[in-house]
Amino acid sequence: MSLFRPLVQQMAGYTPGEQPQESGWVKLNTNENAYPPSPRVLEAVQQTLEGRLNIYPDPLATEFRKVAAELFQVDPDWILPGNGSDEVLTILMRTFVDQGQLVSAPYPSYTLYETLAEIQGARFQKIQLNPDWSWPASAQQLAADSKILFVPNPNAPSGNRWSDADLLSLIPSQGVLVLDEAYGDFCDQPHQGELLKTDRGNQLVVTRTLSKSYSLAGIRFGFAVAHPDLISGMRKVKDSYNCNTLSLAAATAALKDQDWMQENTAKIRATRSYLIEQLRHLGFEAVDSQTNFVWCTHSDREHERRYQELKRRKILVRYMQFSLEEGTLDGLRITVGTDAEIQHVLDALQEIG
Repeated sequence: MSLFRPLVQQMAGYTPGEQPQESGWVKLNTNENAYPPSPRVLEAVQQTLEGRLNIYPDPLATEFRKVAAELFQVDPDWILPGNGSDEVLTILMRTFVDQGQLVSAPYPSYTLYETLAEIQGARFQKIQLNPDWSWPASAQQLAADSKILFVPNPNAPSGNRWSDADLLSLIPSQGVLVLDEAYGDFCDQPHQGELLKTDRGNQLVVTRTLSKSYSLAGIRFGFAVAHPDLISGMRKVKDSYNCNTLSLAAATAALKDQDWMQENTAKIRATRSYLIEQLRHLGFEAVDSQTNFVWCTHSDREHERRYQELKRRKILVRYMQFSLEEGTLDGLRITVGTDAEIQHVLDALQEIG
């Protein structure tokens, strides 16, 4: 006899990237930012530690919402913070999707979407992308009946970014399009929720995380931007105090220091260009990325061997494998680290062959 819900008993669960606890690794597998957060973050956390941690945090995150709203040029009622953008995705599922309803996402993309649908008891549909990572001709028809269509833009693991026209055409007829913009600040032309202000904006939710561009993966903080009618429903199902006092202080300070974030993302974009160029020189096919990682494949298909050889040298990248209608796609996803880290992995790949 199992004590678990049947859905939980059957599901595989989401597998996060490896997190080695010992030192000495070049860690390029989970898309963390190679650079430290703004000094203002450390100051804000220190000041908070000197305050009263015995008091519950502001359940509405009032100060954070004011700062985030200014960035997106909306009112604070358009903002809902969460314990990482993953929690925001969970809140979206709990708000809009009943058991048996349809949830869709492009494929290959972020595998957590399917896990969340399984937990909710929803049906999950993979809309398989074309080999060049563009949408298939049938995408609009396939997405039409979804209660939620999750679209990471830029996409993971490929790193490509779709056009606004592509995205607007995919809004479900009676559902919500969730634009998961975890990597939005790394785009050559960053965006700030422009689609929310279109005629279909009341069926759109943009999600953001501070784990990537703001170098705050360790505090677990993200937020949603959407029409207040959608936010009010999401607020009903969130945990009462879903963001703690320290993370609220850190996140608010980080958003206030845009110059620091933009300086770091500019460095990452420059290193990204070099990484793509050198991977191609080594015989890899590398997607023109708009993120802080690069997806690459090789014609010899020996991706897992290279992953293991890199790991033996204490270099971690992400080996990923996807089952497609016509076979299997696998490859390496390499986080854009510092110039020194990227040169180290490139030298190792040249040695490995």
